[in-house]
Amino acid sequence: MFSKKNKLKIFCIGAGKTGTTSIEKALSDFGYKMGNQEKGELLLNDYAKRNFKAIVNFCKTADAFQDAPFCFQHTYQALDQYFPNAKFILTVRDSDEQWYNSLINFHSKKFAEGKRTPTWQDLKKASYRYNGYVAEVRKKVFGVFEDEEPYDEEKLKQYYNTHNAAVIDYFKNKENLLLLNVAKEDAYKTLCTFLKKDPLYDTFPWKNKTSEI
Repeated sequence: MFSKKNKLKIFCIGAGKTGTTSIEKALSDFGYKMGNQEKGELLLNDYAKRNFKAIVNFCKTADAFQDAPFCFQHTYQALDQYFPNAKFILTVRDSDEQWYNSLINFHSKKFAEGKRTPTWQDLKKASYRYNGYVAEVRKKVFGVFEDEEPYDEEKLKQYYNTHNAAVIDYFKNKENLLLLNVAKEDAYKTLCTFLKKDPLYDTFPWKNKTSEI
């Protein structure tokens, strides 16, 4: 068992392509030290083994974290147990359709030159983090395997919806979760209220808005 710590931590646990980069920008502007995203993403194999101790140890390096492995199913439960004063932000889109289309568009540009939905061959060749990393995420996180399409619409939407529903259910009797759609007009002020921070802007300080959400 880990010894629990009381220092405030902030975890953005929404799926990728739900505005997490804008959350990162907002938190950084408030003065929170952000976790190194590359190091977090390289904890994929620890996550797959449910080795949350490695993830908890990584969380000792900064104040706030987003994207992998924090957006993966179950991680938030371990973090809530270890960091009892932590705050969690579940970012969402207007619909699972909007989220899925955003993911496809972004990955098409990043891994298939914007010409098509990436294939398994594209993902295995992608050099992001290391060759094959993106393909491994499909298998170890989304449960999509090579006898299926890597961006199986039904399976990915099910993952998105199941994750969001599980998070909301887990925190239903707690006060440390914020459900947030960053596209809403009052989203930034809602975040400020949740974190007890004075607003620095009128709306979210978008970071690369066109490719991020």
